[in-house]
Amino acid sequence: MKILEPTQLGNLALKNRMVMSAMTRSRVANNGIVGEMTVEYYMQRASAGLIITEAIRISEEATGSPFTREFTLIHKSKAGRR
Repeated sequence: MKILEPTQLGNLALKNRMVMSAMTRSRVANNGIVGEMTVEYYMQRASAGLIITEAIRISEEATGSPFTREFTLIHKSKAGRR
């Protein structure tokens, strides 16, 4: 198996076998809204391979790590909808 060869993952055709695992990058505003910095971070890495994105909190009360996205607020930011 060669890491740079295309592969199939279920019904997804992947251009290589590289996967960026989920991490808490803390690149969101303190209010939980996704900003341009988060979008830029993932755009810089998008061509590398499959990306499993970072933690998402379900509410402000359920914040496990600071500066993580809040699920209920993602639609409120232009960057979050991209």
